[in-house]
Amino acid sequence: LTPFSASEEMRSSWQGKAGRSPLQALYESDQFEQSSLQAVHQQRREMLSNVCSRYTRKRRLLQPDDLRHLVVDDTHGLLYCYVPKVACTNWKRVMMVLTGQGKYQDPLEIPAHEAHIPSNLRTLSEYSVPEINYRLRSYLKFIFVREPFERLVSAYRNKFTLSYNTAFHKRYGTKIIRRHRREPSDRALERGDDVRFEEFVYYLLDPQTQQEEPFNEHWERVHSLCHPCIIHYDVVGKYETLAKDANYILQLVGADTSVKFPASSKTTRTTDDMTAQFFQDISPFYQRRLFNLYKMDYLLFNYSIPLYLRIR
Repeated sequence: LTPFSASEEMRSSWQGKAGRSPLQALYESDQFEQSSLQAVHQQRREMLSNVCSRYTRKRRLLQPDDLRHLVVDDTHGLLYCYVPKVACTNWKRVMMVLTGQGKYQDPLEIPAHEAHIPSNLRTLSEYSVPEINYRLRSYLKFIFVREPFERLVSAYRNKFTLSYNTAFHKRYGTKIIRRHRREPSDRALERGDDVRFEEFVYYLLDPQTQQEEPFNEHWERVHSLCHPCIIHYDVVGKYETLAKDANYILQLVGADTSVKFPASSKTTRTTDDMTAQFFQDISPFYQRRLFNLYKMDYLLFNYSIPLYLRIR
């Protein structure tokens, strides 16, 4: 599959719902703080491009397996690379509304588990090579990212501290406890439902982990899920500015004004302060190693080294 230059992708050949380019729709819209929003997203694209050119020497070709996270909306000419723990459930709900030909009206009416059923949305890996190339060249491509360690702690909390996630406890928890806990109880080995955060960190840093299989998508690095140095994303949304960036994308593709991105619940959200607490018991040695593991995501998406880390 051919990589495309940013200039090609920014052409006004993107076709929105009304048959005009999303960029044209953007310029015509009086509702936008146009210049400031455009400047922010231009800066994010430039940062991404600069880091990619510094750190990736050789470009490899995309394989179909690389495209499993790219959700396709052929109606609005949209490609969304979903990243777990970055509002991906709500974005999948929105994509189901956009692609549903009127079957769905309100994203929040779609149960969360339905949003994750593979057959409810098409991914780019399901298309032929010519169809893939056409969509990569012509569609508006977007991604949402989050502070890497905040996303990691969010994944840990969701998958290892909630009692209903028994599949993760069995699949990963039992393995983590067997390898990284001294003298584990029979109950812990059987159920895997009390993994400590430091044990999870040891598991991530264990060379055997990556030799056996790729990381689970909930803690895989964004650059490994979405390949931002090969696929040139037109919009890099951030969890920290979720509502504003989501609105920007929906207007950009000419989505019906009735389609609203759901407001996020703040009650159980993993925050920076919460993340800092989880890292209190992680030694500087392991903090540094973990940071190096996620370093490319920090660089690509312009996140600072967290102040709570003791690695300076």
